[in-house]
Amino acid sequence: MSTTGMDEIRKAILAKVEAEARATIEEAEARARDEVARAQKERGRRYDEARRRLEEETERETARIRAQAQVAARQEELAGKSAVIAELTESVRSALEEAPRDDDALLGLIREAVDGLGAAKARLYCSPRDVPEVKRLLKSERALGARIAEVREYQCLGGVIAEDPDGKVRIDNTYETRLEMLLPRILPDIQRELFPSS
Repeated sequence: MSTTGMDEIRKAILAKVEAEARATIEEAEARARDEVARAQKERGRRYDEARRRLEEETERETARIRAQAQVAARQEELAGKSAVIAELTESVRSALEEAPRDDDALLGLIREAVDGLGAAKARLYCSPRDVPEVKRLLKSERALGARIAEVREYQCLGGVIAEDPDGKVRIDNTYETRLEMLLPRILPDIQRELFPSS
C-alpha cells in the first residue's frame, strides 16, 4: 500500500474517532446545560456551585473521551502498520520461495553452515526443491562434498541446515532463519520508508 494510502487511512480513522468524541462531548455538554438550568430555578447560590462542578466534570469527561479516542486511533494506526509489515514480509517470503537459485549463493550458505559446525562430517538439510541442486554442487566441489555424509529434505524456503553426525549441533542457514535475523535490524528503516510521518 502506498504512503498516500496509509495517510488516507490514518486520516479517515482519526476523523471518525474525532467525530465520535465530538458527539460524546456534545452529549455531555447538553447534560451540563440541563443541570445548570435546573440549578438556576432552585437558587442563585446553588447555581454557581452546580455550574462550577458541572464544568469541571465536563472538562474531565471531555479529556477522558479525547484520551480514549486518541488511544483507539493510535491502536488502529499501529494495527494497520503491522498488517502492512506482515504483508511485506509475506511478499518477501514468497519471492524467496519462487526466486531462481544462485549456485554461488547456495554454495556459500552450505560452506558457511558446514564450517560453522566444525565437524569432520555433516548432514545437510535443504528444501526438497534444492536437493538435486545441492547434490550437484557437492559433486562439483569435491572437498566440500567429502565432508557431507548425506543430504536430506527439509521444509524451508531455501538455504541449508548443517548438522553433526550425532544430531546434537545444528547450524541453521535457511532463508527463514536469515530473514528472522535480518528483519529486526532493518525494520526501523522499513518503517521510516513506509511511514515517514510517524
